Amino acid sequence: MSEPSKPSPAPASASWTPRVNPWFIALAVMLATVLEVLDTSVANVALPHMAGNLSASTEEATWVLTSYLVSNAIVLPMTGWLSTTFGRKRFLLSCVVLFIIASGACGAAPTLGTLVFARIIQGAAGGALQPLSQSILMESFPPEKRGVAMAVFGLGVVVAPIIGPTLGGWITDNYSWRWIFYINLPLGLLALFMCHSFIEDPPYLQDIKNQRKGSVDYIGFAFMSVGLATLQIILDQGQQVDWFSAVWLRWFTAICVVSLIAFVYWELHVKHPIVDLRVLKNKNFAAGTVLIFMVGIVLYSTVTMLPLFLQNLLHYPALDSGMALSPRGMGAVLAMFLVSRLIGRVDSRMLIGLGFAMLAYSSWRFGSLNITIGMGDIIIPNVIMGLGMGFVFVPLSTTAMASLPVEKMGNAAGIYNLMRNIGGGVGISVVTTMLSRGAQANQAHLAAHTSQYDPVFRQYAAGLTESLKGHVPIGAEHQSALATIYKMMVEQATLLSFIDIFRWLAVVCALCITGVFILRKSGRSAGPVAAH
Repeated sequence: MSEPSKPSPAPASASWTPRVNPWFIALAVMLATVLEVLDTSVANVALPHMAGNLSASTEEATWVLTSYLVSNAIVLPMTGWLSTTFGRKRFLLSCVVLFIIASGACGAAPTLGTLVFARIIQGAAGGALQPLSQSILMESFPPEKRGVAMAVFGLGVVVAPIIGPTLGGWITDNYSWRWIFYINLPLGLLALFMCHSFIEDPPYLQDIKNQRKGSVDYIGFAFMSVGLATLQIILDQGQQVDWFSAVWLRWFTAICVVSLIAFVYWELHVKHPIVDLRVLKNKNFAAGTVLIFMVGIVLYSTVTMLPLFLQNLLHYPALDSGMALSPRGMGAVLAMFLVSRLIGRVDSRMLIGLGFAMLAYSSWRFGSLNITIGMGDIIIPNVIMGLGMGFVFVPLSTTAMASLPVEKMGNAAGIYNLMRNIGGGVGISVVTTMLSRGAQANQAHLAAHTSQYDPVFRQYAAGLTESLKGHVPIGAEHQSALATIYKMMVEQATLLSFIDIFRWLAVVCALCITGVFILRKSGRSAGPVAAH
């Protein structure tokens, strides 16, 4: 008679729990993540100051942003591989140390070249912090509290880009642009101490490292680096060089497409890929990455467009235009508090659909703006948009990652965060192009009605000429009237372009509601899934 078979031991990933209270872990990783996310947007408003101080043009100074985004994008999807290769805690601490050193170098940079180089290092170090934080939070909290964990994560990655321009403008105006980097030093050291004290490596990381046997996917890394670097440069510089009218941009596009196709093919066939794209076979995760890509478009497009609208048409100072965005952060904080309570009680798909509906409504409200609006017309849609962001981000992150094994969460978090960032880059490129070209098209349309043969135009110009008498030099009344009308025409053409952009974003959000039905309903407290 054969002996009864012994039950197989539970995988380490299913039984492992951190020794430290998860809330200490959350505080540690999110402090580092907030610093990194802030640095993606805090430098935007300081570019003219940097250019003047470092004897560079404003166009040259934009490489301060581009260099950071390029290195950030390359490291993001590699985070899972780097964590298992070097140890997650060791890798996290190394990233924080390098981020602190690079921030100090950025603040002390004597030339633009030195600043760009330091920003490359800063972006590479910071690129891993978002996916590391997300995967650490998902693993450290029990399954029934992962919604709370994602709410904490959402506070950093959604609210930080909103307050970044305001904080950067305030620091630059009151101190110096160098202090937007120096402020990272004390806070970074605090994050380093907390991460060293609270973070630990789960046991399964060593098992994955042993399975790889030291193999390194150099070919996949090369394809990915070239593809993502060229993509980010195309998105960031395209509008400035009139897109495909520039020969170098056409070459970069060809290299980008070939590199990314080769990267996807190689990663799906190599035994130990540097980025495991097979995780996209999970239906919820694949749908979640598409939806978070759309969230990135909406988040970064509106963060870019609203300050431009307020500054260019309503003539708000830079700091005031940034402050006008702050109610969105308040709405996001409130939504994440509410959603963290509702997850597990309400179907996450309902929450995500409601969030996209609020985003669509608030975007449409922004599409009804004009140059005579008051502050309330900005604040109310902003609060609604913040609520929508919170209702989308938290349940979407939880639903996308819930059915993945914990062993794959680090790799998945890198892909997930990369798609949000690329969505942001695509959104900014699209809306800035729409703004520039839409304003030109609208101006050409309006100019057709500013002819001396148009009786309405003649009557309005005559009345304006008469009203200017006594206010301008004698004989200059008619020319001043025409100049005033031209200025009004340019403002109205630009306003119509902003309206088109916000309505386009509303349509995008409405279409995303249909994507929610692709998601499968996640269990109330689905535990870790064993790796296959």
